Parts: sequence; structure tokens; C-alpha cells
Amino acid sequence: MTTSCDTGFGSGSRTMDSMVNRYTAERKIRSDDAYTPGGVAGKRPDRAVVVYAQRAREAYPGVNVVVGSIEASLRRIAHYDYWSDTVRRSVLPDSKADILLYGNAERALVDLTHRLAAGEPIETIRDLRGTAFMVPPGWKPANEWLEIDSSRVDAPGKVDRHTNPYGCERNAVPCAEEPAGSQGEKPIVVQTKEERLAARLLQNGKTVVRIPSYEAVRDDPVLYAHASRTLHLESNPGNARALVQAHGERDVWLNPPPLPLEMDEMDGVYGLPYARAPHPAYGGERIPAWEMIRFSVNIMRGCFGGCTFCSITEHEGRIIQSRSEPSILREIEEIRDTTDGFTGMISDLGGPTANMYRMSCKDKNIERMCRRLSCVYPTICVNMDTDHSKLISLYRKARELPGIKKLLIGSGLRYDLAVRSPEYIRELATHHVGGLLKIAPEHTEENVLSKMQKPGIGSYDSFRKMFERFSKEAGKEQYLVPYFIAAHPGATDEDMLNLALWLKKNNFRLDQVQTFMPTPLAMATTMYHSRKNPLHAVSADSETVETARKGQVRRLHKAFLRYHDPDNWQILREWLRRNGRSDLIGSSPGHLVPGWKSSAAGPGKRVEDGRRPQLRRPEPASPGRPAPRAATPMAGKFASGSKHRKGGVPTRSGRK
Repeated sequence: MTTSCDTGFGSGSRTMDSMVNRYTAERKIRSDDAYTPGGVAGKRPDRAVVVYAQRAREAYPGVNVVVGSIEASLRRIAHYDYWSDTVRRSVLPDSKADILLYGNAERALVDLTHRLAAGEPIETIRDLRGTAFMVPPGWKPANEWLEIDSSRVDAPGKVDRHTNPYGCERNAVPCAEEPAGSQGEKPIVVQTKEERLAARLLQNGKTVVRIPSYEAVRDDPVLYAHASRTLHLESNPGNARALVQAHGERDVWLNPPPLPLEMDEMDGVYGLPYARAPHPAYGGERIPAWEMIRFSVNIMRGCFGGCTFCSITEHEGRIIQSRSEPSILREIEEIRDTTDGFTGMISDLGGPTANMYRMSCKDKNIERMCRRLSCVYPTICVNMDTDHSKLISLYRKARELPGIKKLLIGSGLRYDLAVRSPEYIRELATHHVGGLLKIAPEHTEENVLSKMQKPGIGSYDSFRKMFERFSKEAGKEQYLVPYFIAAHPGATDEDMLNLALWLKKNNFRLDQVQTFMPTPLAMATTMYHSRKNPLHAVSADSETVETARKGQVRRLHKAFLRYHDPDNWQILREWLRRNGRSDLIGSSPGHLVPGWKSSAAGPGKRVEDGRRPQLRRPEPASPGRPAPRAATPMAGKFASGSKHRKGGVPTRSGRK
């Protein structure tokens, strides 16, 4: 999508990455597009940001061109491109844009347009946070700026030289010459913690970190992993430094990430007079993505989970930015009063994660200096305020609004946070679940969970027990819908087998599953490409992360998640026999797959002995519980699989 104004053109790919939108995890072209009228596929070009910006530049030479959106954000430096299996340049030189805005970028966009309208040349606007641009080699904003090599950064925690606590003056100005007769005596002045913090942040504000060049990371996977780790360590707006990366004879300069919006700014953004309807030019055609969100409300942005397969943090940031209660309630009333087809049900009150509303670090100074990649892994940080009371209060006030019959929570739930508030789980199970609740364990094996930065399966079990208890107390039959990822970096065949056995033990039959899709800038994508773990210091001798890359192995991992599907029995039987696990082949409850084959007459028909296995009749549907799709050889809990997941893209159905 390209928009124009008196100051130039703005180019983006809307709310969806054009490559993720068009291709599946197996690099196959999708048959539909949820963001297009009628769901018709193929209406947008591949790498839409580049194409749109180039066309604007060709049509109007010399005009200002600004690129943004999720697609530009995730391609602001050299990045691994899954669809071409290569490391590509930053989107800046390819798009020929003057400046790139990354993140949500409301503040940067307003500042930029005002300065352009005032006549300031775009090539001189170099001080906006959350922007990137091309500069000559060695360019710096001012002479006092310091450039350091990224090898000084590739370790968590403090990376700069400690400020000298014995400085002459409290403001760390160099000492004056010694007065005559002083005989070298110097006063000892001990700086306070606040003064040391201020001095360090002041120095960070005039320091740029040079990461390996595009050519270097293209040719050396270890350097690619090192650059990725550096980018993520420099992602906290409170202490992040500028980054620079050479691209041939020019440099890509990245200013530090934008500061999070305050609550009144969030209210202002979401309080604008939006049409809340598709553009009339679409002629009233149905747009699937719009249908999904038309009665939903976004209450916050950002995510501190740090899941390595997700790119929400790289786009929206780790610090939660929340709207006020009055702002959210006003939007619910606007939906009720102005949106066609509203029947009284709000489909979601959430964001990237359902239950991070108003959560933040208890100490702003600690938050500013923190360099953790996740606030909840390996354990929830002691400085994180996980209070759910404000969210519970919001739910209750929203339910009481006139005309609101039902309020559902459709966003993915962070269950390791939820178990800290049984009252929240009770509120959720009693009032805000329509029979099925999405939840994302993603895996069961610690080897894989450690690469994902996800909690252990014990947290899931704790949440499940509380959810089932509170659902029963409310007199409701409700179920969890678990999400799992196949072929994630670090997952071995044995890990997937153990996950399949866990699914069978717990009577889960997943209708659809998601195979891992490497999206730009995600840390799991770095693992996939480099086979190194950027969660720790990277070197040629550091941990190797093996990853399912070949199509046959990826299909096997996906088959383990759908072990009950007759189409997968043959590939699973072959693997089990080849790896000495024939004990899992048979027809008893303890076996994973049967020993008989499906025939052309239909699924579930034996061809080896001519007998057909006894299938249990599907249970009838009941309120809040859909009927199973078909009879299967195993009875148990209903477990719908994931609907199609757009990997690495922040959507309202974000899974945490």
C-alpha cells in the first residue's frame, strides 16, 4: 500500500508481511488472502514494500519516499529470507527509500511529517528514534559520537566501562589543573547510583555500535548470529544505542528504538475517528480479516514474553503500552452504536497477549537498564508486576455496559502469568470463554522449550487444572485449544515423538498444526539459518542448534502432531521401525499408530487382513462444545487444532 501527501509517498505492506501472507511454511502459494476483498489470493506483489517504493520513485523522481509497516520493520538490517534461502540486504537500499520507520512509529511519523511540511530536507532529519536511513561510511551525527565494535556487546549485562567513582566533580567533567601548592591532593567524590546511571545513559546516547557488514553476515552464519544477538541486546529503548551496518559502499544507520507511548498517547491514537469499516472502493465484498476483528478491541501493545519464534517484540517492543479503562469502554460503546451487524458480542478484548494489560517493571530504573531478552523466561522476573486486578476490573466494567451480552477473550493467553492469579482464571472461565480457549504450550520437551523461551509443561498443567475446576464450578463444559509447533529449531525426531506420546496420553487430536516458519529478525530464525543459539554468546565453538530443514523431516515432525491421521501412519511406521520403536505400532491404547494400512476405499479400512477396526460414534454437540469432525479410533477430549497462524506477525490472535 502506498499513500501520498504534499511531502512525498509512504509505502508499506499494511498489517501483514507480504511473504508470510502469500506463502505457507512449506513455501507453497496460499489459495486465499484474508486481507483481500473476497479472500482472493495474489493481489499483492512479493516484497510489497520494495515494489511499491520503487514504483513511486520511478513515477516521481526526486520525491520523498518513506517506508514502514511490519514488513519494513523486520527487514531494517541484513536478514535471513526463508523464501529465497539467502541473507538479503536491508530493505532500505532495495526500496531506494529516503527513510524507514520501524515499530508502530506514530510519534516518529507525526514528527517527520511536520518537519517536512515546514520545509526541512528529509536528508537532514537524522535524530528521530525508531528510524533508519542510508549514510556515507563513517558518518556520525556529531564529532563527539563514539563508535564501538559489536564484539564488545555480545554478552548480557553491563557492557560499558564503569564510570570512575573518584571523579573530580559530580557531573564527571574533567578535573581542572591542580592549583599551586596542592601537592597532588584530589578530593574524593563518590557518585550516587542515580548519577552513575545518568552518566552511562548520556554516553549511550552518543554511541553507535557497528555490527558486521551485510557481506560478512551473508557469507558467515556465525557472524549473522552475532549480529542478530547484538540487535536484540540493543532493543530496550531505555539503554539501546544506535546501530550501523555496512552495505557495500554505504552504511545503514539505525537510531535507537522509539520510546513507548504513554497511556494518554495510546488513548489519543485509538480515539481517532476511524471509519470502522472497509473502504467503500471494495464494493461491500467480504474481507475475512475484517470479519474476524470487526467486534474486537485492542487494549494494549507490546510483549515481554520473548518467544524466539515470534517477531512481535522486534516490531512493537518489550514494554507493555496500555490504554486507559475509559478509552477502552468508549470504543466498546462505539462498536455497539455504530458498527453494522453488531449483536451484542465483543469477540476479543486483548492484544498480542490477552493478559499483559497494565503489567510493567516495578522499578523504572531497573527497566531502563535491563538487558534480559525475556521477562518471564527462564522464570518470571522478581521485578515484574504480574497483578491481574486491573484487567479483571476492566472485564467487569465492560460486561456491565448496556447492550453488551457477551464478551469473549480471543487473544492467546500467557498461562504462566495467569496461574499467579486464580481470581483471573475464575473470571475468565466463568464469563469470557465461548467453549474453547486458545493456549500455547508449543512443546513439551525442555530441549525445545529452552530454544523457544517458553515455560515448562508443568505451568500448562497447573493452568489446566484451575481452568477445569472453575469451569465446572460455573456449570460450563469448556475446553482448552492447545497450539504446538512442528520442526522448531532444536527439535529432534525424538522430541517430536515424546510430544506425540504426550498428546495421545492426554487424548488430544489436533485438526491443524503449524510448521515453524522462519520470519525475519526472529531469534529462532537465526537458529534455523546459522545453527547457532543467539540466546547466549556466539562463537564458532558455541552451542550448535540442529534444525529440521529438509522437507521430509519437516513433514515427519508435522506427522507426529497428527499421529491420529491415517495419511500420516505410513511415514510414522517407517520411522518407528527404523529407530527401534516398533513397540509403538499396534492397535492397543498404548500404541501410537496401528499396524494396518488405509485403502483407497476410504480412511480406516484395513487392507492387510480385510477387517475394519471398530470406530466409536462421535459424541453429539453440546452448548459450548462443537461436535468432532469425524469418528476416530481414539475417544477423548475434543481438541481443535490451530487455525492458520501467520508466523511472526502481530495479530489479535497472537499466541503466547
